[in-house]
Amino acid sequence: MNTRQSKPASSYAARSRRPTSNAARPEPKGSQNAQRSYERYIALAQAEALSGNIIAAENYYQHAEHYFRMMSSNAR
Repeated sequence: MNTRQSKPASSYAARSRRPTSNAARPEPKGSQNAQRSYERYIALAQAEALSGNIIAAENYYQHAEHYFRMMSSNAR
């Protein structure tokens, strides 16, 4: 005997339409925003490296690299 009860399909559809935290925050566009983000992540990485948290520093350096690549592709 199956004791599980199936959920109505409408509950799944409603869940997929919920906004996520990323949906409310649009991605910044333009080279100046990329430059600002690059500098911000470099500063954060350096601060973490100075405090001895090399894992967090590497994470911030990877974010900085993303913005560096965006600036490089915009310069072409």
